[in-house]
Amino acid sequence: MARTRRTPEPILRLLKQVDVLTAQGKSIEKICRERSISDATYYTWRKEYGGMQGDQARRLKDLQAENKRLKRAVADLTLDKQILQDVASENFSPLSGTGNV
Repeated sequence: MARTRRTPEPILRLLKQVDVLTAQGKSIEKICRERSISDATYYTWRKEYGGMQGDQARRLKDLQAENKRLKRAVADLTLDKQILQDVASENFSPLSGTGNV
């Protein structure tokens, strides 16, 4: 089955449709099958987006993307710091001629 990325707005629309259909007596399994999603996907979306409005969901995705970018920046800076500490701990002294080059 091909994997599709859905944006928050269609996910919220689908969750509202599922709520309406379950109130009418349909089972979640049957609704998910009709919408071509798995039960696990539905429950994951419900956990993540349950009770949100469209703008809140968009803001959540924006914050998650920013958080990912910031984590990557912190990891890069931490790596740079570790490299500099390793170089500094080798007792490198360019004037004495005893340092490793």
